[in-house]
This record gives sequence, C-alpha cells and structure tokens, in this order.
Amino acid sequence: MDMGLVRTFLAVVETGSFIRAAESLHVTQSTVSARVKELELELKQPLFIRRKSGVTLTPAGKRFQPHAQTMMHVLRQARQDVALPAELRAIINIGAQYSLWQRILLTWMVEFRVTHPEVAVRAESGTPESLMNHLADGLLDFVVMYSPEARPGFQIEKLMEETLVMAASRPEHRGPADADYVFVDWGRDFAAWHSDQLPDFGAPGLHVSLGALGLSYILARGGAGYFPRRLVAADVAAGRLHLIVGQPEFVRPAHIIYPSDSSNEAAGLALESLRAGVKQDRAAMVQNNKAQEPAKLRPVMLRRDRAR
Repeated sequence: MDMGLVRTFLAVVETGSFIRAAESLHVTQSTVSARVKELELELKQPLFIRRKSGVTLTPAGKRFQPHAQTMMHVLRQARQDVALPAELRAIINIGAQYSLWQRILLTWMVEFRVTHPEVAVRAESGTPESLMNHLADGLLDFVVMYSPEARPGFQIEKLMEETLVMAASRPEHRGPADADYVFVDWGRDFAAWHSDQLPDFGAPGLHVSLGALGLSYILARGGAGYFPRRLVAADVAAGRLHLIVGQPEFVRPAHIIYPSDSSNEAAGLALESLRAGVKQDRAAMVQNNKAQEPAKLRPVMLRRDRAR
C-alpha cells in the first residue's frame, strides 16, 4: 500500500476537510481528492462522507483508521531503526503509563543507558489501551502498566507493588471529611476500593486524572489526597506533607507484559535489568522506612472492611 495515500487519509481525518488537509500536506485539494479516491478503490470501501461542512468517517473509515495509524508508526520506526549509528547494535521499544515513568522507569532507563550504551531505547507513554494495542502490533517489546489486559501469546509478570497513602498539607486534616480533599483518579480498581472504604464520601471539590497535577495542587494550595508512598516520601520527610494516621491504604501492583515468544535479546537484557533495579530499589526503601517514625510506617494492608 502506498504510504502517501495513508498519510493523506490521516491528514483528512485530523483536519476534518480536504481543503485543510491539502494545506497541511502542501498539495492541491484535487491531489488530496485523487489520493483518497485511489485508497478507497484499493480498499473497495468508501472512507469518508462528504458534506459542505466537512467530512466524517464512514464505518469502514473508522475501522481503517487504527490500521493507518499503525502503518505510519511502523514506517517511522523502520526509518529510525535503519538510521541507527554504527556504535548502536540494537534497539528496544518500551512503553508505560505516565505515572510509572515518573516513579520507577525513568531512573531505570538512565542507569540502563549508562551500563548498556550500545542499546538504543525508544520510550513511549500512553493509556493502557494504546500501549496494549502497540504491543500487540509489534511496535513495543514490552510495556509496564497497572491493570494489564490478558491476551493470548503474552506473558504478564508482576513487577512491583505500590502503596497509595493519604497525604495532606496539614497533620490534622480529616481526609475526605474536609472540603479541600482532592480525589485523584488512579483507575477503576482504585475508584471501587475508595467507594468501598470511604462510603460517606460525596462529590469532590476537585477531581484530577493525573497524580502529578493533584500533588502539585495540594503543595501549592493545601488539601489531601491519595498518592504513592514513594512519590510523597521526600515531601513527608521535609514536613511539607503529612501522612494521615488511621486512613486505609491501597496496594496497587504494576506488571510487565511482553510476548511469550520474543527473540529480541536486547529486550530480554532490559527486562532483567528492570527486575534487578526494582528489587534493589525495594530493598533501599525498606532500609529507609526503618529510619522513619513508627506512625508513618504502618504495615501495608488492603482491607475490605469499612474504614473507621
């Protein structure tokens, strides 16, 4: 398939019109129309519904769109792979949810590049759905996420457990009972657990879908919310945040997902390095926790009873 046709199709989808697509591609409108017509003839399906106000995708066009995006992604990846300098012997493609890059994978990637400079790394952040789709399409060698989707031909391996604790800007904070409580959306599992453990909690004054945003807000304006213990450790040690005693804690496992029959030696090397890095990091955290106040070191528990 001519990738120029695919690129034109995606430009029309993105801009919503043949005219704007032509402008973005620096070609004439008639060229865009001819390319779309040629692609429709090749696929034997109409891809767009043309209206005066613009164009919309037909059902066939909607089905073709993710394949078109994958083809362009593969093309970009192939160009980068071919262009690797001579001193790089291999390349790995890894993906993870954004919050995992923040707390574990960024540090690991820095160390991996230092110890294995001959391996190029292409890193991607995305939603669980997009990461799993790219993994299934062969665009990623492995992904790290919280709630993986089981698929035939892929291994799911628990990498680590993260504990979400309630941290507040003032030690006397009452958690969800106070108006400045921030609900951080850590996913469906957390939302169900939060509702079960804190049944009297109503609509929050602030609801955020990104942990870093919620934490920055609380540090700037005050309040409380659930965050990974690792993420708030420095702020707790410095007295900027306080762990609220008596509030339930949520254990959130993170997993690695990779193809069962992968033959990429560099990816295998990276996985071993990541496992070792997480193990070392966990040991360091245990040592650090021993030096903290007992009130801040309650055992990690995932309780199903109501919070008291």
